Amino acid sequence: MAEKTKRRNSRYDAKRKPSKPSSHWFRNTVFRVFVVCSFLLFCFLGYLDYNVREQFEGKRWAIPARVYASPVELFAGQNIANGKFEELLQRLNYRLDSQLKTEGSYTKKDQHIIVKTRAFDFWDQREPSRMLAVNFSESAVVNVMDLALAKEVAIVRMDPVLIGSFYPAIKEDRILIKLEETPDILIKGLLASEDRDFYNHIGISFRGIARAIMANIKAGSLVQGGSTITQQLAKNFYLTPERAIWRKIREIFMALILEFRYSKHEILEAYLNEIYLGQDGGSAVHGFGLASEFYFGTALKDLNLEQVSTLVALVRGPSQYDPRRYPDRSVERRNLVLDEMANLGYITVEQANQAKQKPLTILPRPHVAKNRYPGFLDLIKRQLKQEYREEDFTSDGLRIFTTLDTQIQDTLEQTISNKLRQLEKSSRAKDLETAVVVTRRDSGEIAALSSAREEKASGFNRALDALRPIGSLIKPVVYLTALQYPNKYSITTRVSDTGITVNLPNGTTWSPKNYDHREHGNVSLLTALAKSYNLATVRVGLDVGVARTAKTLKEMGITREVDLFPSLLLGASSLTPIEVTQMYQTLAGDGFLTPIRGIRAVVAESGKRLQSYPFIVRQAVDPSATYIVNTMLQEVMRRGTGHTAYMEFPKDYGLVGKTGSTNDAKDSWFAGYTGDYLSVVWLGRDDNKPIGLTGAMGALQVWTALMKQISKQPATLIPPDNITTAWVDPVNGLLANKACKGAKEYPYLPGSAPTAYSTCGQEIIEQDKSWFDDLFTE
Repeated sequence: MAEKTKRRNSRYDAKRKPSKPSSHWFRNTVFRVFVVCSFLLFCFLGYLDYNVREQFEGKRWAIPARVYASPVELFAGQNIANGKFEELLQRLNYRLDSQLKTEGSYTKKDQHIIVKTRAFDFWDQREPSRMLAVNFSESAVVNVMDLALAKEVAIVRMDPVLIGSFYPAIKEDRILIKLEETPDILIKGLLASEDRDFYNHIGISFRGIARAIMANIKAGSLVQGGSTITQQLAKNFYLTPERAIWRKIREIFMALILEFRYSKHEILEAYLNEIYLGQDGGSAVHGFGLASEFYFGTALKDLNLEQVSTLVALVRGPSQYDPRRYPDRSVERRNLVLDEMANLGYITVEQANQAKQKPLTILPRPHVAKNRYPGFLDLIKRQLKQEYREEDFTSDGLRIFTTLDTQIQDTLEQTISNKLRQLEKSSRAKDLETAVVVTRRDSGEIAALSSAREEKASGFNRALDALRPIGSLIKPVVYLTALQYPNKYSITTRVSDTGITVNLPNGTTWSPKNYDHREHGNVSLLTALAKSYNLATVRVGLDVGVARTAKTLKEMGITREVDLFPSLLLGASSLTPIEVTQMYQTLAGDGFLTPIRGIRAVVAESGKRLQSYPFIVRQAVDPSATYIVNTMLQEVMRRGTGHTAYMEFPKDYGLVGKTGSTNDAKDSWFAGYTGDYLSVVWLGRDDNKPIGLTGAMGALQVWTALMKQISKQPATLIPPDNITTAWVDPVNGLLANKACKGAKEYPYLPGSAPTAYSTCGQEIIEQDKSWFDDLFTE
């Protein structure tokens, strides 16, 4: 029996033995899976940790460059009416506020405006906030009073208009703020609304999730979220907005890593700058610093309780609670935030109730500039590319201070719209296009630039890139070259305006004609330029040499190579409007070359000045010869092809300018200046078809309409010390007595004045021509 039992037990034992290997296999498999999963989790956490640290400790944000216009300076006598000044304040997003509670506010009464300016850091110094009383006459500033100092101030610089931004590939914008500079009420509002346990949890808050669930059930709607501020930062900073379980898992792990790696201070500051709070066209508004200006037009530090609560309300859904589109929703959410703050004791119930009674004080339109002046901004970007890589100046938060005068730019664009419409109605010209450059005569700074009839964000920049024959605009260069040979040419030297045939190197001939297809015999150099005679100009140019004329052109600032053909003397070579501006800037600068520029300074985000663009000037051509050419160009405007401008200007305004036309009237040019501004205007068609307008009929009309509005100073030519004058008979170019009929006083270089005397009493034939002849002479 015992033996049977033993055999039975051994049989049972034999059956149990196979189960041992099975148990070991399962345990080993589980262990291997655990190890692999642990390894993968470790790698995954390592990958997340690397990404978190890489971006958080490196360059967190690509901050677009901000481009500013030239600041308006207020001083007694400035030509700006109170209405125009108020327009400027509105452009700067100043608020009409009788109590002047914050910077960037103003109030008005009759002929004076009281304004509380914003503090602003310029490239050269900080301009503090001031309380100013600006008193106006009908058209100008009478005086500027500093109310805090109770005294009149000589000059005050306003904060500049933001005219655009240069964005990186992702169009996000923000104004970085420091946690210690953030209003305490904003921090409390965020904690009350978004994360009460922020300073106690480890990145995720189970208690917060539970509390949110209960609050949402009680309210019957979504009034609280379960995500912590750290989770929201992880979602906004590192992840996409998609709703997926895998993204939520990554968000939780990243939140844990952020809490492990960084302090609450660092996390909260990053959150304040990263959170998405709205959309400004194609650009995303991130951070409370920018949102404050975008919605309220003022700095974050100046916001009151109800305004701060409105911003906090946006965190839950910038689109859903957009105060511009859905004001009722915004007020409802704002009031909920105020209640939460009162419940936690951050504010009193009375403060909450008072804030609830306040209306939304949102700016009626977005604050951030929309790159309104694309032609000018294109110029600025090109100039920046000479000093910086594009990825640097579009992402490092640079502040770029330019020379643009927004009032002149707006006037220019309105003038173009009106005049081109008029020209198309009164002539055969259709589909006209234009380019205009306006500079300050004394500095070469670009005050305004138009690249098209209608400025668009993208498109052909005609001011910078349209290569068109410049026609008669070259003639002052020809005569300037000739006048540098005073032993041969002077302002009254007689030259032949008769037919000429030039043999060309290729065996052909060139026979230029005058615009009126007539010959005018012997005329003075002055008359030849004033009447824009082609034949006389060609003879003078061939005498001094085409190459020598091209050399003068280069000395005046033209770096483009030109073909040394005789047709250069009549403007067959093509230049862009901005190159023509540089050429005439040298004439306006009395022979001194001043490179035209659009940038004054570039400042880093930290406030350090990176680049300055100082005023540079050097003598390029003989100032005395330049003075005589400018005197001749004044005659162009008095009795030559530009005389119609004086229908709008006083007779003693001293206008200096030259018309330009090309073959078949395909291009209409005018370049000229007053005491304060130089403007170059081109009109034509993009398909290069004729427009039927000479320089006098087309471009001059635009120039006159523009300069009449912006110019306040007549042009006064100051002769160099070596210039002498003499009374001359214009008919024959010989010396005359002052009492002689028709005698005029002309300037001369030393040794170039005539020495022989004329008999008095001869008629001055050129002056007998009618205005009708002048109008159609080019």
